[in-house]
Amino acid sequence: MRAAVLAALLVLAVAPPAAHAGNARADERSAGSDLTTARTIATALLARPRAAQLLRVRCERVGPHADCGLVVSGVKFHRSLDLAGWNAEIADLIDGAFRAAPGVEEVDCWATVPLDAGKGSVVSGDYAKPSSANVFSITAPRAARGAVRARLADGRGVFWDPAFRAALSKGTRG
Repeated sequence: MRAAVLAALLVLAVAPPAAHAGNARADERSAGSDLTTARTIATALLARPRAAQLLRVRCERVGPHADCGLVVSGVKFHRSLDLAGWNAEIADLIDGAFRAAPGVEEVDCWATVPLDAGKGSVVSGDYAKPSSANVFSITAPRAARGAVRARLADGRGVFWDPAFRAALSKGTRG
């Protein structure tokens, strides 16, 4: 009896919610304390091909407050992107996250690029060398979501790594 109960609990703990069953891509990219919301957003955002790779959707909930982070790869784009294309892609990701999860109060989006830590370098623990760098970030509160495109265009409250922005200005595949 006890073994049957433990087996049932294990199945419940490991099995994805029915609404997301069979979407391994979304499940692999979802994280955080509000995994259901992360999976919902990941499923919506991955429903169509994207120019930039969506690496992670992380949703955190504290009481009634939910925030979401979208991590996008700053390399290996699926097609060439220029600055306007990048801005449109990011705005669409943020809009899509808000549409998919009406309870999310804020969406943070950032892009990372891998760093070469060097052969034999420690990449985890107290003496770790960084293995990636942030090259772009924007925070979009739900109340100001309508201003995201304008902020991306004029740079208000947006972090840009100068080299990343310069590469996008010329058009790049990452």
